Amino acid sequence: MDTGLRKIFHFGERVDEYPVRVINEREARAAAGLLALFAGFAFAQGFLTGNFMWERLLILAFTVEFGLRVLVNPQFAPFMIMGRLITRNQEVEYVGAPQKRVAWGIGLLIAAFMIWVVFIEANTGLMNLIGCSACLFFLAFEAAFGICLGCVTYNLLTGQKAQLCPGGACKIKQLEPIQRVKWWQVLLVVGFLALLWAIPEYNLWNIQDNVEVTDRNFDEIDLDSLSY
Repeated sequence: MDTGLRKIFHFGERVDEYPVRVINEREARAAAGLLALFAGFAFAQGFLTGNFMWERLLILAFTVEFGLRVLVNPQFAPFMIMGRLITRNQEVEYVGAPQKRVAWGIGLLIAAFMIWVVFIEANTGLMNLIGCSACLFFLAFEAAFGICLGCVTYNLLTGQKAQLCPGGACKIKQLEPIQRVKWWQVLLVVGFLALLWAIPEYNLWNIQDNVEVTDRNFDEIDLDSLSY
């Protein structure tokens, strides 16, 4: 491969002060967030309305995006470009490219699996649900928490220690006081989640509708008989 092709077909950028190629974590997280929004909308359309057109479109976009990232160069991936536009005024956060390639390689495998499930097998059941859930799971972890599950996978597959993880997660460090979680905070979260479970379970504050009102049965329902 000559020098001209190497300018196109490579993963990550060389920055003098870092020992490995790097990716800008901020644009990667923005791209993950955009994909997560798209995936959530497509999943909801399929699950709630039975319209799987958006899901098929998502799978094609997902495959092209991760195919370009992994097999060509992240600079040519449309969602990465949009992420760069969104975060161009933010300070760059360099993270190691090798573990990102592993993580995005997993994304490409999921995309290939979904191509087979949806376009070849025409499956809209459990396998489809598993694929969509996996997409949302990985995208949410990267976009919302800045946790790259590829770092763990990279360590397991290569036997090497990932470098330059998002938020310095690869470094062994002592928690700062502001990072420590107190016992009463844990109880508060548990209580809050228990309350969220109890509200619909016991119909607290009459949160559940006793009658489902739709366009088809609206004229037949006696609105005065409904309890609020």
